[in-house]
Amino acid sequence: MAFTAPLKYKGKPLLRNKNEMYYGDMADPYVVFLQILSTKQENGEEVPDKISVMLLSTDTSLPPKDRIARQSMKNGLYNALDFAAIMLERSLADEKK
Repeated sequence: MAFTAPLKYKGKPLLRNKNEMYYGDMADPYVVFLQILSTKQENGEEVPDKISVMLLSTDTSLPPKDRIARQSMKNGLYNALDFAAIMLERSLADEKK
């Protein structure tokens, strides 16, 4: 039986472990790795602040450094996820051409 991610964002799986998240399907040519670098207090809750966003190739034959196709820094989880969705969608569309 195949693994089903409990969370989805814009139709793609979203997995989180502590301060690291993977967005996308590992069967696709690319996924996005998000790492929460800092948090801030907002209304008594700790929320992600600075987030590193990296578009990674799922080709495991490449060295880890060469798997990074694009990277950026974003403020806030929503901004990072929205940027990741756009980046992933465009990269997957370019790959199909």
